[in-house]
Amino acid sequence: MPKEEMRLVIITGLSGAGKTQALRCLEDMGYFCVDNLPPTLVPGLLDIITSSGHSDKVALVMDIRGGKFFAGLNDALLSLENKGYSYQILFLEASDEILIRRFKETRRKHPLAGEGRIIEGILEERKKLEEVQGKASVVIDTSNLSPGELRAKVRELFGKATEGTMAITVMSFGFKYGIPLDADLVLDVRFLPNPFYELHLKELTGHEQEVKDYIFNNPVTQQFMEKFEGLINFLVPYYYEEGKSHLVLAIGCTGGRHRSVALANKIGESLKNVNCMCRVTVKHRDVDR
Repeated sequence: MPKEEMRLVIITGLSGAGKTQALRCLEDMGYFCVDNLPPTLVPGLLDIITSSGHSDKVALVMDIRGGKFFAGLNDALLSLENKGYSYQILFLEASDEILIRRFKETRRKHPLAGEGRIIEGILEERKKLEEVQGKASVVIDTSNLSPGELRAKVRELFGKATEGTMAITVMSFGFKYGIPLDADLVLDVRFLPNPFYELHLKELTGHEQEVKDYIFNNPVTQQFMEKFEGLINFLVPYYYEEGKSHLVLAIGCTGGRHRSVALANKIGESLKNVNCMCRVTVKHRDVDR
């Protein structure tokens, strides 16, 4: 089997963020899967797989559990590139609060905590993973995802029907609840007029026509949308050419109910109409808060 025909997914990320769930999902999709593989063994394993024609889809979990072996990940990736293998890195992330809760619920020990507190292990792990997170093709924040939602997201990103396309998630959020951890681009629209201060609009959301009219009839919003849609439509093809498989565009206002919701819907529709190489999903993280 030619190396260029293999689809290789390297799963890594924070302990407790859902790597096992993601690997099981890929296994159900027909991927040949190996968990906790020392990075130095990866090039040799792939050579065996390609020469035998065993599988054209491979998923490998490599994370901090590998201890000193994990430090060889960068060298292993460079070796793969030199051998002509292409790969995608799936990095799973979650907030400190959620990770602590998951470890307490399962009564498992964090691999870096030693005899210390869970948070100490999490913070040390974040430092060790900074470089590989920067190389990730896809970052998924699992803080607010159920196991079923995570599996659906993995299927969407790595299923056969998605090959050769890029997934774009346009997400509205409220700054008062924090910036989404998996955001690639963050847009602050708090400079636009706020419907929250209009009594007849306060209890509505950016889905309602009255709120949309209030926001989009403003000349500042119109000018901004023209400039921003031009920018995003300029950027997306270049992200695509660079091999990025998932782009998260986070649009934030104060509470995540009015301005960000209306603009996320509008920008999502614009992307669907213009970029045929992309699959666009619009989500509203805080609209019901």
